[in-house]
Amino acid sequence: MSTTTQQPASFSVRDLELKLKAARLVDPAESLPTPPSSNSSGSASPPEHSQEYEEGYFLRSFEECVAIYDDPSRSKSESLAMLSDEEVILLSERGKVAVYALEKLFGMDELERAVRIRRAIVSRASDTKSLENSSIPFEDYDYARVLGACCENVIGYVPVPLGIAGPLQIDGTLYPIPMATAEGTLVASTSRGCKALNAGGGVSTVLTHDAMTRGPAIDFPSAVQAGRAKVWVDSEEGHAIIKAAFESTSRFAKLKSLKTAIAGRTLYVRFATSTGDAMGMNMISKGTEKALDKMKEYFPTMVVLALSGNYCTDKKPAAINWIEGRGKSIVAEAVVPGKVVRGVLKTTVEALCNLNIKKNLIGSAMAGSIGGFNAHASNILTAIFLATGQDPAQNVESSMCMTLMEPINDGEDLLMTVTMPCIEVGTVGGGTVLGPQQGVLEMLGIKGAHAKQPGQNAQTLARIIASAVMAGELSLLSALAAGHLIRAHMAHNRSQVNTPAASVPVTPGPAPRP
Repeated sequence: MSTTTQQPASFSVRDLELKLKAARLVDPAESLPTPPSSNSSGSASPPEHSQEYEEGYFLRSFEECVAIYDDPSRSKSESLAMLSDEEVILLSERGKVAVYALEKLFGMDELERAVRIRRAIVSRASDTKSLENSSIPFEDYDYARVLGACCENVIGYVPVPLGIAGPLQIDGTLYPIPMATAEGTLVASTSRGCKALNAGGGVSTVLTHDAMTRGPAIDFPSAVQAGRAKVWVDSEEGHAIIKAAFESTSRFAKLKSLKTAIAGRTLYVRFATSTGDAMGMNMISKGTEKALDKMKEYFPTMVVLALSGNYCTDKKPAAINWIEGRGKSIVAEAVVPGKVVRGVLKTTVEALCNLNIKKNLIGSAMAGSIGGFNAHASNILTAIFLATGQDPAQNVESSMCMTLMEPINDGEDLLMTVTMPCIEVGTVGGGTVLGPQQGVLEMLGIKGAHAKQPGQNAQTLARIIASAVMAGELSLLSALAAGHLIRAHMAHNRSQVNTPAASVPVTPGPAPRP
C-alpha cells in the first residue's frame, strides 16, 4: 500500500480573515480580540505588513459591531464587553453610542474603561489630537464616587499639590491647615502667620449665624397681588404654613427666617435655613420648592419664575450676603505679642495697623468693594475649599472678609480680627464624597456628619477656614509692611532661569533742556 506525504495546509491572510468574519456572524463571543500564536507551519504571524494584518484581524466592520451591540439577548454592558475599545469608538463615531452615556452603558465595573474610550473619542475629534496620550491622568481613580454626583463626561482628573500649613491653635485645639494650591509661597506664608498667632495663644472664634439661603422670584398678575402675597408671607399665619411645608422635606432643614422684597409685580422671598453638616443647596432647594407649592394653594395666580431669583445670593458678590450672612458667619480674634511682630514678622505694630487701614479699609472703599476689606482672604479659603471638597465657585461670597487690626497694651501688642459672614461649607455631600477630600476631612476630625450634634463638623470647618485666613492675612500684610513680598515670590514662586532683574520706573518730570 503506497503512502503519500500530506503537506501542511496553507492559508492566506485574506482567507483567514474571511473565515473569521464568517465565524463571528455565527457566534460573536468566540471572536474576542486574541492575537494568533502561530500559523500551521509553526512560525509566528506574518512579519510583513503586520500592522495591516492586525487591523484586519481585530477590527470588525461597523455592521458586525452593531449586530453584537443590538443583540436583544444580552444587556448593553455584556455586548460592549465583547467589543474592543476601537470597535466601541467606531460605534460612537457613527452615532450608535452616546459619548455622555458610556458609564451607564458599561456599568459600574467598567467605569475606567468608559473614561479611557471617551478620552480617545474626544482626542480624535479635536484639532490637537493630544488628549488620548496626554499627561492628564485617568487610571486608578474611584469613578463610582464621581458618577451622578460630581462631574459628567469625565476624561480623568487634575491633581493639585496639597500642602499643610501650621498647625494652628484654634479654640484650644491644634489643627493642620490643608491647602491645595499651585501658588508658591502661599502655604509657607500661611505657616508663618500660624507661628505668630500660636505665640500669642492661638485664635478664638465665634459663630454668629448659620443659615443657607435660597431666594426665588415669583411673578403675580399685578403689583397689588404681589403686595398681598408679601403681607401673607410676613404674617405669623403665612410663615407658619410655609415653615411646615418646608420642614416636611428633611429632618435637618429647619427654616429660620423669611425675608421678602418686591420689584414691580415680582415678589422675592429669601428662605434662610439650617442644613446640618451639608452645605445645603440641594436641601434648601427641595424645601423651597415644596413651600412654594403650598403657597400656590393660597395664591393660584402666582408663577414661580425661578427657584433662584438671585436674591439668595449664590456665587455672586452681593450686599445682602455681606449684611445678612449666608452659610456660616464667623468672627476670629487673636492677640499677637509685639516681640513676635518684630521678631517673626519683621515689622511693627504701628506699621501693620497703618497699612491695614490704608490698604484693606480705605483702599477697598475707594474701589467700591463689597466684602473685600482684606488682603487675600480668597487665597487661603479657596485652597482649603479645594482640599476639603467644597464648591470652589462659592469662594466668591465665602471669601468676603473684613480684616481689622488695632494696637493694645499701650501700642505694644497687636489685636487682630477677621469677620467672615458667608462661609459656605459642608462635610457631607458634593465633593466631600471623593476619597482624597474625605481623607483631608478625616485628618481634621470632621469627616461626614457629626454623630451627636448635626452641623458641628461643618461649623468647625468654617472656624478653621476663618482662622487660617487670619494667619494668611497677618503674614501677607507683614510682608508688605516690611517690603519683602517681591523677594519671597522671586525665591519660591518664580524660575531663576531668564528672570530679568527688577527695574525701577523713572519718576515723571520735566524734560531736560537742550
